[in-house]
Amino acid sequence: MKSTPEHTNSLIQETSPYLLQHARNPVNWYAWKPEVLKKARKENKLLLISIGYAACHWCHVMESECFEDQEVAEEMNRHFINIKIDREERPDIDHIYMDALQMMTGSGGWPLNVVTLPDGRPFWGATFVRKQDWIKVLEQLSTLYQTNPSKVFEYAAQLEEGLHTINLIPAPEKEGQITQKDLTSIVKNWSQYFDTFLGGYKRAPKFMMPVNLDFLLHYSTLFQDPETEEYVHTTLSRMAYGGIYDHLGGGFSRYSVDVKWHIPHFEKMLYDNAQLISVYAKAYAAVNDPLYKNIVEESIGFVTRELMHPDGGFYSSLDADSLDKQGNLKEGAYYVWTEKELSDELGEDYQIFSDYYNINSYGHWEEDNYVLIRDKTDEEVAKKYKLSVKDLRSRINHCKKILLAKRELRHRPRLDDKILTSWNALMIKALAEAYRYLGKEEYLVMAEEAITFLENTVLTENGSLFHNHKEGKSTIEGFLEDYANLISAYIELYEVTFEESWVKKASKLSEYCLLHFLNDKSGLFYFTSDKEEITVRRSLETADNVIPASNSVMALNLYKLSLLFPEKPFGTIADKMLLQMRESILENPNSHANWMHYPLYKVFPFREVVITGPSTAKFATSLLSQYYPNALFAGAVRDGSISLLKGRIHPEKSQIFICENGACKLPVSTPEEASSLL
Repeated sequence: MKSTPEHTNSLIQETSPYLLQHARNPVNWYAWKPEVLKKARKENKLLLISIGYAACHWCHVMESECFEDQEVAEEMNRHFINIKIDREERPDIDHIYMDALQMMTGSGGWPLNVVTLPDGRPFWGATFVRKQDWIKVLEQLSTLYQTNPSKVFEYAAQLEEGLHTINLIPAPEKEGQITQKDLTSIVKNWSQYFDTFLGGYKRAPKFMMPVNLDFLLHYSTLFQDPETEEYVHTTLSRMAYGGIYDHLGGGFSRYSVDVKWHIPHFEKMLYDNAQLISVYAKAYAAVNDPLYKNIVEESIGFVTRELMHPDGGFYSSLDADSLDKQGNLKEGAYYVWTEKELSDELGEDYQIFSDYYNINSYGHWEEDNYVLIRDKTDEEVAKKYKLSVKDLRSRINHCKKILLAKRELRHRPRLDDKILTSWNALMIKALAEAYRYLGKEEYLVMAEEAITFLENTVLTENGSLFHNHKEGKSTIEGFLEDYANLISAYIELYEVTFEESWVKKASKLSEYCLLHFLNDKSGLFYFTSDKEEITVRRSLETADNVIPASNSVMALNLYKLSLLFPEKPFGTIADKMLLQMRESILENPNSHANWMHYPLYKVFPFREVVITGPSTAKFATSLLSQYYPNALFAGAVRDGSISLLKGRIHPEKSQIFICENGACKLPVSTPEEASSLL
C-alpha cells in the first residue's frame, strides 16, 4: 500500500534534491547529523542507512517498491533509526560504507543499504532489494540484535578492524623512483585489456574513464608510442560517435551498457562532462582533429544550457529517467526517437540523417526506439551522397537544430541543482583548458565567473571551504576533494592568464590542507579535516576512479606549486606522497592513472616556461595552444611575488626562459624558438 502525499518526514528541511525526493515517504527518514546518531545511541536502536543519488535509476526503483510502501515503512520505523544520505553530499560516509559493503558481499553499487550498530559500525549490507526480501531481512536483523547482540557486536568489530586495515597505506619497503622501464611495463601489461577496435576495455559495460585517457595521452606523447596513441584516439572517436554522446544537445551520459558505446545509462553528470571536455581539448591540441573541437564546443554548450546557475556555478546532474508520451517515468525517454518521429520532422533530409546516425538495425534499441550512433566518417557519408563535407555538415546540423527544438518540448529529466565545490572546480579547470587550446575568450569568462561564484558561496573568512551550496545555504564542511580540485583549477587559471592572485590563492589553500588534512606519518592527506567528527575511521582516498583521487590531485598540485614557490615545503611533501604510493601504483596501475602523471614529470624533462616583458600575452597565446604535458607556464609584465619569475623580468624586452628545476637556459625572443626547445 502506497503512502498518501500528505506524509512528510524530516528530510523536508534539507536542500539536496535526492533527500527531498524522499521527504514524502512514510519512512521516518533523517539526514546524517550528530543529533540523529545520539538519538540512536540513547534509544539503543540500529541504524538503517540508505545511500543513493538523484540520477540513480535503481535508487528510484527501490523507493517505489519499498520506501513508498506503508508496510515496509512500519517495519523500518518500528525497529530502526532510518538515515538517508546523498552520496554526492557526503562522499566521506559513502566511502566507508561502500568499503564495508564490498568487504561483506564482494561487490558494490547504489542504492547502498547498510545496517549498523547505534554507533555507526556496520554489520549487514546490500544494494537493490525487492520488497518482500527487504521486509524479511529487516525482521531477521532486528530479531538477531534483540536475541543475540553479542554475535552482532562481534561481527561489527571484525568488520571495523577490516575497514581500518584496508585504509592503511603500508610504509614503502624500499626507496626508489618509478622508472621509464616501470612505466612501459605498466602500459604494456595494461594494454592487454584495451579494445583497440571500439576503444575502452574489452568488456561491457563500458565506462569512459577520462582519468585513464588523460594519462595515456600524456604517456604516448612523451614516449612517442604510436600504438597507445592510436588506442587513445580510437577510444575518443568511438565515444564521440556512440550513443553515449548526446548528438543533438552535446554532453556525455554516464556509461554504456554495450561494447560499442551505443546504449547509455542516460544520466548526465557534471564531473564526467568536465573531465571529458578537458581530455578532448588536450587531444585537439595534440592532433588538431576537428571532431574533438566540436565535442568540446557542444559539451560546453550542454553544460551552459542545462547545468549552469544564473550567477555562474554549475549544477550536479540530470536524471536518467523522464516521463514518456504515456506519462510513465522511463529511462532515456527524453533522448530516444522512433523512425516515424524522425521522418515526420526531417522530411526530405530524413534519408541522409538516418544513414548518418544509423536509424537501422545497428542503431536500434528496444521496441521501436532508436539511439543515434555514428559509424562512418563525414567524408564517407559525403562521398555516398555526392556532397562536399561542408555541405553535409550543414545539412546534418540543420536536422539537429530541428530535432533539438522538438525534443525540448518533451518532459525534461529531473535536475539535481545542488552545487558541489569539487565538481565545479573540475568544470572551471575544463573551461580554462578549453580556452587554452581552442582560444575562445568566452570560456575563460565562464571559468572566472564560476570561480568568483564559488568564492562568494563556499569560501569562508578563515580560509576553509564548504562542500555544497543550494538556495543560499552552504552546510557541509569541505572535503579534501574540494580543496584539491579547486587548487588545481586555480593553477590552471594562473597558467592561462598569468594573473598572480590565482596562484596565491592556490598556495594559501594548500597551506590550509597541510594544517588540517595532512597525516604527518604517511605524508598523505585524510579525506576529512581535523575539525570533523570521526565515524568508524578517518579515510584516505588514494585510488583514481571515475574522478581522480583527491590525494593524487594534491600531489600534482604541490609539485607544480613547488616550481613557482621553491622556498615552500610543497615539493618535499609531494615527493614523499609519490614514494608512499610507489608500490600501490606498480601493483595496481589502472587504479592510479592520475598518480602516474607524476613519474612522467620525473623521468622526462619537466620545463618551467617563463614568459616576461611587453609581449607576454601574445607569446603566451602562441605557446599555450600547443599540447605540452610536461610544462608549467608562468609569466608577468612586471615584478610580483612569484619566486620563479624574480630577476627574469625586463620592462622593455620580451623574453622566454626555458627552465628545469629553477635553472634556466639563456632566454629566447620568439615563441618559435621556445617551441623548438620544448
